[in-house]
Amino acid sequence: MRRLRLAVNVPIGIVTLVLSMRLLPHTEPSGHRFDLWSAVLCALMFGSLISGINGLGHGQAVFAVAGEFISAAATGYLLVRRQAAQAMPLLPIDLFRRPIFAVSVTTSVLCFIAQGLAFVSLPFYFQDVIGVSAVATGLLMTPWPATSALMAPFAGRLADRYSAGILGSIGLAIVGVGFVLLAVLPSHPGTGDILWRIAVCGGGMGLFQQPNARAIVMAAPRERSGGAGAIQGTARLLGQSIGAALVALVFGLAQAHGGHGAPTAIWLAAGFAGIAVLASLARMFDIVRIGPATVRAPQGEAPEPAE
Repeated sequence: MRRLRLAVNVPIGIVTLVLSMRLLPHTEPSGHRFDLWSAVLCALMFGSLISGINGLGHGQAVFAVAGEFISAAATGYLLVRRQAAQAMPLLPIDLFRRPIFAVSVTTSVLCFIAQGLAFVSLPFYFQDVIGVSAVATGLLMTPWPATSALMAPFAGRLADRYSAGILGSIGLAIVGVGFVLLAVLPSHPGTGDILWRIAVCGGGMGLFQQPNARAIVMAAPRERSGGAGAIQGTARLLGQSIGAALVALVFGLAQAHGGHGAPTAIWLAAGFAGIAVLASLARMFDIVRIGPATVRAPQGEAPEPAE
């Protein structure tokens, strides 16, 4: 059965490859060689970080966990040193000198930590705490991507008129409220009680993602848009991975004390959503209004022109 589930991805991958070869525009090579050492350092840094968090949740030896975190810090330091000296870095460290870019990426990581916590813990919550079947659990999660997709075009139009700080904060606040509503579900909720709460979470994510992604890309120079987009994807995957690892940590601690970790993980997701709201609101201070680009003006200096 496991092999069958994995095999489902094969035809999807083939179709995607064929469509990409036919429809995507041809891009000339950049002329820069692939930086193998930077890629290795990047993999070691993120791998050690996630492994350390996961080890905490699974009761790994303290010395092993400490070693993984030390390895993550050491490889991260070496990676930053190496990337700072390169004209075309694998990890565009220089873009983080732009406050609006750094804050938007931080907000994205926090948001997707909350989403990762919810996505992993909610199925356990529905099946083990509320008592619904696995098939029903999948159906109950459906409103999240559906409302997120429906909200995306609307959020894109709003992003042309309002700042990412405003829209992102509202969207994240809605997500946090949705998590709280899920955490306080009654012992035997009806299907509708669950569906509309999941829809609230999805709608909030849809309102947040488009303006925040726009802020990240528009904060970088035009010729660095590829690097900005890569950081955006990295922030999403990093946040989701940390969220999943935190679920393992919460579940492990709850099991050791004879409880169930799913409700606690959902409350933790609401907490991360709240922190993300504060990070998003930070973009409202001393920041030039979003237009072709968004750049913070240093104190005592004129705003930096859009690049």
